[in-house]
Amino acid sequence: MLSAGALRAHLLAARLAGPVATSRQASLLSYRLFADRDPRVLIGLDPEGAWQPRDLIELMADKCGVSRDPSYTHGHDVIDPERTLAALDAFADRLGEAMRNRSPVLLGTGHPHRLLGFYAALADALSAAGCVVLTPAQGSSVDITTRFGLRTYNLDYVRGVALVREPGTSGPGCETGAHSHSPLPVRTALVTQAEAGGQLPELVVGDHGWVCGAGQLGFDAIGLADVDDPALFVGEAEGRVSVAVPLDDAVRSDYYRPLTRYVLNRACLSQ
Repeated sequence: MLSAGALRAHLLAARLAGPVATSRQASLLSYRLFADRDPRVLIGLDPEGAWQPRDLIELMADKCGVSRDPSYTHGHDVIDPERTLAALDAFADRLGEAMRNRSPVLLGTGHPHRLLGFYAALADALSAAGCVVLTPAQGSSVDITTRFGLRTYNLDYVRGVALVREPGTSGPGCETGAHSHSPLPVRTALVTQAEAGGQLPELVVGDHGWVCGAGQLGFDAIGLADVDDPALFVGEAEGRVSVAVPLDDAVRSDYYRPLTRYVLNRACLSQ
């Protein structure tokens, strides 16, 4: 079993925590856009509070360990590995609760190239433990506004994990989809399931719009978030996201494998 100390060392070595690739400039820009209620940064959350950039710096310092100094405007941002470990423990504990209750779960990612393996391992373990891993609205079209304009994607599932693809990219060997922050895929999945009278998730696991979009609709949601994604941490502070784990969400996919082992072991989901 991977110890907390060993995982802490891995977080720092892989730059999942400590000084991360996300720049302070990118984080501060996201905080300004969030304060302006830019939907690209809200990613499905409708904040109750009047979050200003300074408020967000303070929140992210508390949740992630970034610098509280507003004059620090350039360089690498920093994630405190102790905060990552504490949040991973809470994340794993919530998965363990879902396992014990045989809860139906929905998993989805906007970072399939990096995080698909992490979520797929969770889906496999939850399914083996008796949880229903939901896959609603497979193949549905989702229109998402991107920096390139309005684009149509298809909702798909790989090993029980939802993602979006550009049309015509599915098929054997095509396991990864598009990077997306949009809450529209999870809304599509949940609305389709509800209209069909199907089983709704008691837990949604993922990142970006999958967590904020589900949490805003009142579903229990947990996920991973980088320091330039303040919406998940605001959602956690306001009670609409149950757990937000601070870490770099865009390192090599194999760097997340120790986190998978740690979470599955703590949740008693190891196979």
